[in-house]
Amino acid sequence: MNTNRRTFLTQLAGGLIAPSLLAETTAPKIPFGKAEACIFLWFGGGMAQIDTFDPKRLGDPGKRIAGSAYKAIDTAVSGVQVCEHLPRVADRLDRMTILRTTHHRVIDEHGAATNRVYTGRPVSGTVVYPSIGSIVNHQLESEASIPGYVLIGYPSVSRGPGFLGARNGYVYLTDLRLGPAGLSRPTWLESDRAARRLKLLETIRESTRQALPQDHPISQYDDVISQSQALTEGSFREVFELDREPASLRESYGSEFGQRCLTARRLVQRGVRFVEVLHNLNFTNGTGWDTHNEGQMKQHLLIQDVDIALSALMDDLENQQMLDKTLIVLASEFGRPAQFDARGGRGHQSAAFSTVLAGGGLNHCGAWGETDELSKKPVSHPVSIPDFHATTHQALGIDPHKELSDGDRPIPITDGGVPVRHLFT
Repeated sequence: MNTNRRTFLTQLAGGLIAPSLLAETTAPKIPFGKAEACIFLWFGGGMAQIDTFDPKRLGDPGKRIAGSAYKAIDTAVSGVQVCEHLPRVADRLDRMTILRTTHHRVIDEHGAATNRVYTGRPVSGTVVYPSIGSIVNHQLESEASIPGYVLIGYPSVSRGPGFLGARNGYVYLTDLRLGPAGLSRPTWLESDRAARRLKLLETIRESTRQALPQDHPISQYDDVISQSQALTEGSFREVFELDREPASLRESYGSEFGQRCLTARRLVQRGVRFVEVLHNLNFTNGTGWDTHNEGQMKQHLLIQDVDIALSALMDDLENQQMLDKTLIVLASEFGRPAQFDARGGRGHQSAAFSTVLAGGGLNHCGAWGETDELSKKPVSHPVSIPDFHATTHQALGIDPHKELSDGDRPIPITDGGVPVRHLFT
């Protein structure tokens, strides 16, 4: 036996090599997916998996009997059920996969959990990690006049580029009618005055270019200015003119969230690589997805809203022959436990919750992984947050093990994540 093999076997026997790493190195290589863009739907607050995509036995909020709040219905995939308020999604589940065993170990606090899901890593005192959207923007090229990453909702640090720098940040909008802030010249600013400002700015930018290296943060910001100018001068703003679409299509998407999803389709069609859409910005049920106390009583309104918009988005992408090239991701910072609190709501749970993938040309199976009788913990095929990231990147043709650089420090794209093999083979 040669020395290297003897050393390997000794380390394996001593527990120095993780079995999962061994499986990863000995298994056939996972093929890359063929998706070219991602629409990332975010349900901030903590979507209750037991009331949506992982239904269990019925409970009773009034009597505080643990269980699902709604009845379950069959879907297009035999043996897989979802909540009764998702009938349209149920009919399309053959083109979707619910990752029912998604989990992390972050204390069930919204900010920390949100950061973990977006970056795939614990908070570090020395590194600011990029979000999944910024990594996709960094890895997949887009046209110079098209932003690679658009956020339809409110900005936050967790969604930012981290050490990848300003050029991999996002363009964001909160008002569909106006488009992203800054792309339109204010009505009070006359054209000649705007031209004088741009001329002064160009003088400052030119002196900065000569004085600073290309990878300097200010130089990166200069790149962002160039892209912004290209956006204001080109036809990109037409993407936000939803009245260019047939009225029947706009109506099929439903509420404001649905109109945001329609905008996301138009953005992806225009060449944007990653679009995030936030759900329920106006707290339709009073509390959003953070269904403590009375928020649970109107949770069905949120679920019905998602059912209409998501099914319309899938149909629209399919009609545009874009569904296999567009990965749709549904995510939340954590889920909710089966137990009801004293006022009929639910607390937080990160040990098991559901994320969902749709389209993207994947080998969909309806649901992957199984939780216990009350959806408290995984019992088969657990999917960690790094695995969730790795699966998303793999679907987009991005190597989840590729190393990026924070200065002279190499940092892999995912924190040891392994894609869900079944979706690719």
